[in-house]
Amino acid sequence: MSEHPAIKTISFIGLGLIGTSLLRAFRLSQPVAGKPLFMKGYDPSFNETDKKDILDCGLDLFTTDKKTLYDADLIVLSAPVEANIALLAEIREYAGSSVLVTDVSSTKALIAEKARELGIPFIGMHPMAGREQQGFRAAHEELLREKTVILCDNASHLEEPKGKELVELLESAGCRTMLMDPENHDRIVANISHLPQMLSTLLINYCEENITASGPGFATLARLSGSSWSIWHDIVLTNSGNIALELEQFAGELLTLASDVKNENVENLASRFSKANRLYQTLKKLHNT
Repeated sequence: MSEHPAIKTISFIGLGLIGTSLLRAFRLSQPVAGKPLFMKGYDPSFNETDKKDILDCGLDLFTTDKKTLYDADLIVLSAPVEANIALLAEIREYAGSSVLVTDVSSTKALIAEKARELGIPFIGMHPMAGREQQGFRAAHEELLREKTVILCDNASHLEEPKGKELVELLESAGCRTMLMDPENHDRIVANISHLPQMLSTLLINYCEENITASGPGFATLARLSGSSWSIWHDIVLTNSGNIALELEQFAGELLTLASDVKNENVENLASRFSKANRLYQTLKKLHNT
C-alpha cells in the first residue's frame, strides 16, 4: 500500500468463516512499514466469549454501535446474501459518502443493483473458497491463498485509489483476482458452484439406502452435501433463474448419457471419458493438486 493509503479502516459486518478468513488475510498482507489497518466488526450471533475470542483473529474492535461500525474507509459485508442486501440501507444512513463497500456473497446481480439504486460505491467480491466447517473459529488466512476472488465492478471503482488498494490487499494475501460483471458472474457460478451443490445434495439423497456400502469415490462426489441450507437458502433465492436453467440443461445431458449407456454406445461413452480426463488434468493444474 502507498505511504498515504486510502484504506485505513475496515469494518466487517458478519464474522463467519469467509469474513474472518479475509480479516486474517488482510492483517497479514499489509506492509510491515507504516500504520497498520484498523479493523472492526460486528456479528449478531456472537456471545460474550465470541466477542473476546475474535480479537485473537486480528480484529481490533467488536462494536454494536452503528455509527462507529460504519465509520470506515472500506466496509465488507459478509453476512448471508439477503442480509447483505438489506444492510445497504443502513450503510446509506450511517456511512460517509466516500466509503467503499464490498461483499463476499455468492450472488452479485441483486446486491449490485441495490447499491446502484442507493448511490453507494460498490465492488462485488466473491472468494471462491470454503470448507465444511463454519464459523470464525474455522477461519484461516490460508483458506484464501491461491484461490480466485471474482470482482464485479460496473462503475470503475477498481480504478480509484480504494479499489486499487483492495486489489493490492487481496493479491498480497496470495489471492488471484478476476473481473466480470455481476450478471455474468451469477450465470457462471450457477454452472460451476451452484449446480455442483445441487447435484451433490440430490446424489446422496437418491442413494440414501446404499450409502453404508459406499467407498471414497462416492464420498468425494457427496462432499458438498454437508453444506448448510441456512447458507444456501439466500443463494438459491437470489439466483433461482440461473440455477434452474443449469439443472434443466444438465437433466438433458443425463438423459443423453442414459441413452448411450442403455444402447451400449461405447464410442460416445469413450469420447466423454477422454474429454473428462483432459479437463480433469486442466483442473488439477489450475488448483495445484
